[in-house]
Amino acid sequence: MKKFCCLVLALLPLTAFAYPIDVEKNLNGMKIDYNAHDTDNDIASIQVNNYGDTDAICKVVFNNGPEAPRTRSIEVAAGKHKNATAKFTRTIIKMRINLSCTPK
Repeated sequence: MKKFCCLVLALLPLTAFAYPIDVEKNLNGMKIDYNAHDTDNDIASIQVNNYGDTDAICKVVFNNGPEAPRTRSIEVAAGKHKNATAKFTRTIIKMRINLSCTPK
């Protein structure tokens, strides 16, 4: 039993814990949806889906607290999706993403 407990405690650091992701969106009436992902402990990503009839230009700002925010601009065609990612130098504890889209 002691060996089993030691094994379980030794494997604890191998388990992955997800960090919370808050998304603030400004879609300007467009039919846009998103899926935010915690890709790695220092990489965040978001998939932007455009369900509308017009192309969209989206600006994504990834904010991880004390580090400088990472800004990505993507153009999402009508009926398509695009991904945006950001890598940070520190481990992410909480990710804040600001998504703003305008028609092209």
